[in-house]
Amino acid sequence: MSEHPFAQYVRLLGKGPNLSRPLTLDETRAAVTMILRGEVEPEQLGAFLCLLRVKTESPEEVAGFALAVRDSLSVPSDMPRVDLDWPSYAGKARQLPLFILAALLLAQNGVRVAMHGTDNHTAGRLYTRAALSALGFTAAGSLSEAAEQLTASHFTYVPMEVLNPRLLEIMRLKALLGLRSPLHTVARNMNPFDAKASLMSVFHPNCRAVHRDASLLMGMTRIACFKGDGGEIERRPEKPCVVQGLLDGIAFEEEWPPLLAAGPGLEQAMDPSRLGELWRGDVTDAYAETTIAATAAIALRLLGRADSPVQAETLAKRLWSERRRDYLAA
Repeated sequence: MSEHPFAQYVRLLGKGPNLSRPLTLDETRAAVTMILRGEVEPEQLGAFLCLLRVKTESPEEVAGFALAVRDSLSVPSDMPRVDLDWPSYAGKARQLPLFILAALLLAQNGVRVAMHGTDNHTAGRLYTRAALSALGFTAAGSLSEAAEQLTASHFTYVPMEVLNPRLLEIMRLKALLGLRSPLHTVARNMNPFDAKASLMSVFHPNCRAVHRDASLLMGMTRIACFKGDGGEIERRPEKPCVVQGLLDGIAFEEEWPPLLAAGPGLEQAMDPSRLGELWRGDVTDAYAETTIAATAAIALRLLGRADSPVQAETLAKRLWSERRRDYLAA
């Protein structure tokens, strides 16, 4: 019986502490291409994902995986240029997803924002698609619809299964394998529409450099990565925030000081309709509004609309105060 073509990649990762090694970017890209085409057996896929996860992914492996995903996409020719890539995969457990209002604030001010994500992989969390639905935004059902939404409103949310149904199948293996898939890491680097800039959030601060270095290998030149609330791209204004990434291909690191003395405590009710109330000014919440502006500020700095964190924060506060409040219907 001849060896399966995919077996070489499992062998490279699993030969033991002295003989195994990380995959190169090209090896990972080739392996993941086979996975996305359905050319591997279930046993091989499980072994591959677990071996990558146990050793933790290298920048080369993250880049190769993400590029293979991009290779698999059929992006419409009329897709407008995306300014800001915004992965959203964690969901929120304790506080409302205020980052959504930060993204919409940017879109209202001319930034084309492509958000992509998935939901329902962890119980007890409010996911982006449900929150957007409560605000009257429909997730894109195809990449063509995503292009239309970007043209019409400068914002789209694309579910992972619309990017590629195979990705959602891989993500859902967490329940079967008992381990987070490497795709949880890779999703932050996918930048499926090759946006000018990309925001990323991590659970563990030591992962910032992995995402930065993978981005550089992928040819991305503007990324900002920081530890966000619950793993989402949402700054916690009561804490210092270390932002690490690339500006015009040059690595940088900035520490943004806290803006508030204390946090908000636990959310009383995870009711997404409150997001609309915040936008329209029906309710006031100093912590929430500071969070929205502080999150938008990192994006404004990344996009080159401000030369320093202070300038970015000042601009974000002004944009929030001047927002069109009828943008979100009651």
